[in-house]
Amino acid sequence: MVGSKRILEGKPYPLGAHWDGHGINFAVFSAHADAVEICIFDEQGQEEIDRIPLKENKHNIFYSYIKDLPVGTVYGLRVYGPYKPEQGHRFNHHKLLIDPYARQLIGSIKWDSALFAYVVGEDDLSFDTQDSAPFMPKAVVTAPLAKAKDLSHLQERSLTQGLIYETHLRGLSQLHPKVERSQQGSFSALANDAIVDHLKSLSVSAVELLPIQSFVNDHYLVEKGLSNYWGYQPIAYFAPQANYINSGKLEEIQQTIHTLADHQIEVLMDVVYNHTGEGNEWGPTLSFRGIDNASYYSLKPENPRYYLDDSGCGNRLNVAHPKVLQLVMDSLRYWHEQFGISGFRFDLCSTLGRGPRGLNMKGSFFSAISQDPTLTTARLIAEPWDIGPGGYKLGAYQPGWSEWNDRYRDTLRRFWRGDEGLRPELARRLCGSSALYRPNRRRPEASINYLCSHDGATLHDLVTYARKRNMANGEDNRDGHHDDLNIHCGVDGENQERSPLRRRIQRSLLTCLFLSRGAPMILAGDEMGRTQKGNNNAYCQDNPISWLSWTDHEQADESLLAFTQQLSALRQRFTLFSVNEWLEGEKNSSGDLKDLQWLTKQGTEFPHDAWQSGDGRDLFYTLADEQHILLVLMNSGDEPRSFTSPAILEEYSLENHRWSLLLDSAHATVENSPLSSVVLGPRENIEIQNKSVQVWKIDLH
Repeated sequence: MVGSKRILEGKPYPLGAHWDGHGINFAVFSAHADAVEICIFDEQGQEEIDRIPLKENKHNIFYSYIKDLPVGTVYGLRVYGPYKPEQGHRFNHHKLLIDPYARQLIGSIKWDSALFAYVVGEDDLSFDTQDSAPFMPKAVVTAPLAKAKDLSHLQERSLTQGLIYETHLRGLSQLHPKVERSQQGSFSALANDAIVDHLKSLSVSAVELLPIQSFVNDHYLVEKGLSNYWGYQPIAYFAPQANYINSGKLEEIQQTIHTLADHQIEVLMDVVYNHTGEGNEWGPTLSFRGIDNASYYSLKPENPRYYLDDSGCGNRLNVAHPKVLQLVMDSLRYWHEQFGISGFRFDLCSTLGRGPRGLNMKGSFFSAISQDPTLTTARLIAEPWDIGPGGYKLGAYQPGWSEWNDRYRDTLRRFWRGDEGLRPELARRLCGSSALYRPNRRRPEASINYLCSHDGATLHDLVTYARKRNMANGEDNRDGHHDDLNIHCGVDGENQERSPLRRRIQRSLLTCLFLSRGAPMILAGDEMGRTQKGNNNAYCQDNPISWLSWTDHEQADESLLAFTQQLSALRQRFTLFSVNEWLEGEKNSSGDLKDLQWLTKQGTEFPHDAWQSGDGRDLFYTLADEQHILLVLMNSGDEPRSFTSPAILEEYSLENHRWSLLLDSAHATVENSPLSSVVLGPRENIEIQNKSVQVWKIDLH
């Protein structure tokens, strides 16, 4: 038991539990609570051994310093206050709560009616008196981490110069044969030599991890034998998901990030500050709801019993509140400074701009992060929409932000599906979507170009299945996107006769990705034909449906992997694709060649009034700088098309130069192309196979 003489005044800041070598300072914010207690548990978090009231309250922060409490102390909170849901207050001191600033958790949620502040089976105005402590994870007081290495030199690179690799930490290594079984699915596995070598073979510059902050496995999923695999139900923003740390030590994360940095690979993390895992008024009381529901959540003004919800997940974190905003900013700085996380992808980012007066893209969150001296070096990536009113904000972010560009994704899918009339739209996307980003003085890295992401079909499934197959999720196939713009080639499902065409379309899509201005992102496994068997919403599938298969030859397409590696090397070799500057369609600095020139199939300059001519299922153009001229030919039609090589060689007195083939997506390797040995002069005919891309080059020096 803690004697009263050991409870000292303490300090109201920093929030959370902090050990200074002699004891622990506890500080908890609540604007409406009457009292806060710290419950101390044994090392396993099973038995409560002490309960300590926080004596001081200054500026709505309850705090005390407990002398001689050691690192490793296991604790939870009990918060006293009014239980008046109709006024927005849901205090219930019978519920043990997770400290919002907890840096490590032990144990997991064990679903029981005691986790709910109301009596299960009655309405949410009822009051439950069961103790939830036996069913709750507990916080652990950690020692201060050594500050992460300075990795700012990596963040000085433009995102256009590398490749973002979106992956699930667990799914990436869970089946890898060269990762020890005890390490599979953990941070330490991410630093495994075999994983690192694979990333380097693709010239990956940044790994973007799905949520790694502690999250809730929803009750309805657990009842079905499923789990919240993706992790988009956060409950503790400072604490990493416990089963992702093989050693049980936070240093494992830091060491992994440092190892990847040694190989010039950054780590980005997907963060979810738009909602929490506590759900709506029928959800459990695990942390924020029981500490100060009316402050932490956005409630309906006309009836604060109910929650505003712009994510579809039951609630909205009230980021407009100063202390909630502080929580968000403090946690971002913590991951950036202490672990070396290079940047953040903000899930449903529009929600972070919402407040009492609606959506404001220059609101408190965006203002705070733009002036934060610590986060000025962090990469900021928005998912630029939510489901609320006016939530689609692609192109509306300020300089310093990049955005997932779904128009890029959808345009490429529609073009290679064979939709007509997309030539001008495709041209805009290949050039970095300048109309979206250039008006507010942003560069091509503002556009995160991608074909697939965790949310939707894999690249293999996109060209294989006509419609989603989500029955394994237990929702009668109602969940997930209803139209992924699939390119299923006439047969729904796996089919050997269709495989060559499907692989060609995958190669053509990937070719466009690596040839585009902007920042390319690939979904883990798409480089080697990963399938989810048609499931386009595998959020609850912690099993081989979601895990990368490294040795299953039916899944691991080695030829596609080699082709993707070739594409990535091509992008690294030719800065015409990766430079973070806009194409102008003007002559280059030496006054000779245009950096971009659109061409007709006759090889002449494309007239401005002809963009909608024909079916629009082809696109031809050249890119040029002082070193090279590249000729790109695309045909998404169902039959081969002919093209006449441009007279550009004659126009610029380059008659002695000839075009040579760099890439032909109709074939797995350039050596397999019948054009591999062809050398082209001006005004010579080229045949482009259906659903394919060719890239030709001239070296000027």
